[in-house]
Amino acid sequence: MILAFHKPYDVLSQFTRELPEHHTLADFGFPKGVYPIGRLDRDSEGLLLLGDEKAVVDRLLHPRHQHPRTYWVQVEGLILPSALQNLSNGSIVIHGHRCAQAVAKEMPDPKLPPRVPPIRHRLSVPTSWLSLTLTEGKNRQVRRMTAAVGLPTLRLIRSAIGSLGLDDLAPGQWREVTRHERNMLGV
Repeated sequence: MILAFHKPYDVLSQFTRELPEHHTLADFGFPKGVYPIGRLDRDSEGLLLLGDEKAVVDRLLHPRHQHPRTYWVQVEGLILPSALQNLSNGSIVIHGHRCAQAVAKEMPDPKLPPRVPPIRHRLSVPTSWLSLTLTEGKNRQVRRMTAAVGLPTLRLIRSAIGSLGLDDLAPGQWREVTRHERNMLGV
């Protein structure tokens, strides 16, 4: 069984509650025996897969498969063509690791519901949105990549894993992935 879940902001991608005030996957009524396939940081939102099939984990996470993951990123500042080029061409080095080539595009505001708590707003600094598709997943990579090009991340939403998107899943909702969607993901 593979589940698609829209992870809300401030939820840990684990079932174990380390502190009483932490929100975890245990709060969402998942069937027994499923575990997260990958992770999203506590301050990130969006598509998280869960499942009980170990072979799927390798297929979706191991770097040799170069499985794409797409993020919508609200950044502080205006996106310059040079920033998109640097995000795309594999020239960014984070902690001694050269990031793989990515697909980076400016995008219109996706008109998402406001985040709770809201992101910070500064009257004198505009915000912009970009779509960033990666085939690797280093710790906090998207945030570090945007910071490296002078665009601090304000909001980060994983919008798709391969061809599977968030679609109409509201934050906190989950559903089973269909046979057709599994085939499209190659699992």
